[in-house]
Amino acid sequence: MMNIKAFTLVSAVERELLMGDKERINIECVECCGRDLYVGTNDCFVYHFLLEERPVPAGPATFTATKQLHRHLGFKKPVNELRAASALNRLLVLCDNSISLVNMLNLEPVPSGARIKGAATFALNENPVSGDPFCVEVCIISVKRRTIQMFLVYEDRVQIVKEVSTSEQPLAVAVDGHFLCLALTTQYIIHNYSTGVSQDLFPYCSEERPPIVKRIGRQEFLLAGPGGLGMFATVAGISQRAPVHWSENVIGAAVSFPYVIALDDEFITVHSMLDQQQKQTLPFKEGHILQDFEGRVIVATSKGVYILVPLPLEKQIQDLLASRRVEEALVLAKGARRNIPKEKFQVMYRRILQQAGFIQFAQLQFLEAKELFRSGQLDVRELISLYPFLLPTSSSFTRSHPPLHEYADLNQLTQGDQEKMAKCKRFLMSYLNEVRSTEVANGYKEDIDTALLKLYAEADHDSLLDLLVTENFCLLTDSAAWLEKHKKYFALGLLYHYNNQDAAAVQLWVNIVNGDVQDSTRSDLYEYIVDFLTYCLDEELVWAYADWVLQKSEEVGVQVFTRRPLDEQQKNSFNPDDIINCLKKYPKALVKYLEHLVIDKRLQKEEYHTHLAVLYLEEVLQQRASTSGKGAEATETQAKLRRLLQKSDLYRVHFLLERLRGAGLPMESAILHGKLGEHEKALHILVHELRDFAAAEDYCLWCSEGREPPHRQHLFHTLLAIYLRAGPAAHELAVAAVDLLNHHATEFDAAQVLQMLPDTWSVQLLCPFLMGAMRDSVHARRTMQVALGLARSENLIYTYDKMKLKGSSVRLSDKKLCQICQNPFCEPVFVRYPNGGLVHTHCAASRHTNPSSSSPGTRT
Repeated sequence: MMNIKAFTLVSAVERELLMGDKERINIECVECCGRDLYVGTNDCFVYHFLLEERPVPAGPATFTATKQLHRHLGFKKPVNELRAASALNRLLVLCDNSISLVNMLNLEPVPSGARIKGAATFALNENPVSGDPFCVEVCIISVKRRTIQMFLVYEDRVQIVKEVSTSEQPLAVAVDGHFLCLALTTQYIIHNYSTGVSQDLFPYCSEERPPIVKRIGRQEFLLAGPGGLGMFATVAGISQRAPVHWSENVIGAAVSFPYVIALDDEFITVHSMLDQQQKQTLPFKEGHILQDFEGRVIVATSKGVYILVPLPLEKQIQDLLASRRVEEALVLAKGARRNIPKEKFQVMYRRILQQAGFIQFAQLQFLEAKELFRSGQLDVRELISLYPFLLPTSSSFTRSHPPLHEYADLNQLTQGDQEKMAKCKRFLMSYLNEVRSTEVANGYKEDIDTALLKLYAEADHDSLLDLLVTENFCLLTDSAAWLEKHKKYFALGLLYHYNNQDAAAVQLWVNIVNGDVQDSTRSDLYEYIVDFLTYCLDEELVWAYADWVLQKSEEVGVQVFTRRPLDEQQKNSFNPDDIINCLKKYPKALVKYLEHLVIDKRLQKEEYHTHLAVLYLEEVLQQRASTSGKGAEATETQAKLRRLLQKSDLYRVHFLLERLRGAGLPMESAILHGKLGEHEKALHILVHELRDFAAAEDYCLWCSEGREPPHRQHLFHTLLAIYLRAGPAAHELAVAAVDLLNHHATEFDAAQVLQMLPDTWSVQLLCPFLMGAMRDSVHARRTMQVALGLARSENLIYTYDKMKLKGSSVRLSDKKLCQICQNPFCEPVFVRYPNGGLVHTHCAASRHTNPSSSSPGTRT
């Protein structure tokens, strides 16, 4: 149990004011209605006081009671109970088992003398069911055994409306609508006097201590239960609140939300209805009366009357927060909702959540703090302002007043503990990253993103780059200075780029690559710059740094142009001719770029194809001059040259042939002769100069690719003739001729080949060729027979369809109308469609569609 100061006990009616020097006068009961206070004494007097509340700025309010008058009721018994009925201007007074009606102002009995007799105790129904505003409903416990009676009390008369019998003698009663909450001798019950239905609540021994039955709200009661429990019960017989633990000797109870106040012989205790904890204890001896009147709680001894003045809930909550009792403060704040206007409560509650969040933050309870900040809709700049230098210098933010916390900055909060400070910074990074894309950031995204950038840079956090390459609101001036201070030059370049200062960004990155400034963020920064320039839309910037990237690496630097979209290259600033002119100083890059144009983009321009071929040729010649043998690189370049010469039809053949003269490149010469259609020259080079028979066969294949079969046959016959022209003595060529025939039998005209072959060659030698030729001949003949059979079959079907159409008769008369022009036929000449429609010949000639169909008809 942790105490808080929820109430202050102040005196309302001093002993001297009430009884002077009369020692034997005791207070028996009190009633308060607004400013009117009534006191009933043991000598049958009723005193009327006027309460004057005086607020004190630095403390609880004080009360001054001014005595108006007092009146003796004419009995010798004490005044047991007082109840005010302000709507009737009547005071109900129970004395000597009789309830009298007296005027609230002058305490005179009503002239009619109306009263209720035989009442042991009574209660007013504060949730009346009669609907008559000029009467009050009164429930009495009758002196008759086990009897409850309901009355309607008017200004000058009373009327009984119901009498209820109980199973045991009732000792205390409270009323709500049709429901009676009764304390019987051994138990509490709820009784509906309209339906007669009763429901037991729980047992209770009245012999040990007096029962307590108090209505605390609509259809809810507070009862003194066994074991020192204050029990809550609804008219449905259930409890919607946990019980409060009070003294075993409690003699009175009252409610001032959110507190239950209990009175025993020595103390007044205050218990929270929200968390059921005892919050305050006030010493108070000889007290015997505790009641609440419309939110005002009055306690009394036999000699004096006192008021429990509640501290404002906001003050109580602030006291709890000052004591770091966050949970209790939040529970109390939530409970205060019913007593505060909605808008005011929302403002107050948000502030309390924010204060609680800072308390948890200071205790490094970051998860709890984050939830409180978000629930309280904290202006996140309040949190950022704790961290020195994180808010931009241009920020106009000032902290909330009164302040939400007591800390000047993070250094004071952590008392210089670097580990705690690091934890706080990690929390802020996480929190800012979460809220920057939510409504919390609206209006001050620049402050949030700038602070987040500074935290990332200081902590060397990987998320710094992610922040800068996505949408952000980092302020350039503050952020740039901070990044430079922490030597985050690559990140600074990204910041420049995001703020459309690409020239500054690239220059900074170039300085890093050149070693002018140190930043190891990216080991591939040169490649990154090339990639950046590739997709950069600033043409001047690309040209400005083209030489730099090419000087670093021709093969990589040329990607600035080769990976650029072709439609952009074809604009004036990036057309291929300009790029080629720029690359003349960089031969390797020039070759790569021309390969990109010719091979990748397949641009059909003679100049590019010829230029690339010349560069290949020059490189091959240079390699051949520098080495006696052909290295792997020379072979690769030669292969590229040959592939280009074979695949392309756009280069200047005669020009290249002239360049090849005397260069010792017979294979390339052969390809060029082939491009000119000089196949015999080409094949002669391949056979007689290179002695490369496989290349000669390949030549026939690629040179006839995409051409008609007779062209390929002509090339193979030419090659065979070259082989055979050498005569039988050239054994190597004879073997090549045999291999050619046997491997490509289908490419030859067998009859013509047999006439060319020497008579000395055996059939066995040419067996594969002859078998292939025969197989091809048979296959061709059979294929032709199949095609002929299919054609005949199709013709037969059409003939059958025609015979069917001719077999049906057609009736033609002068009454028959043409289905196109709707005129009669004048002569026996017509056109008949497959659907039976008849039309004039001249109509059919001008209209080629079926009259009733969109498909063409067939004449018969």
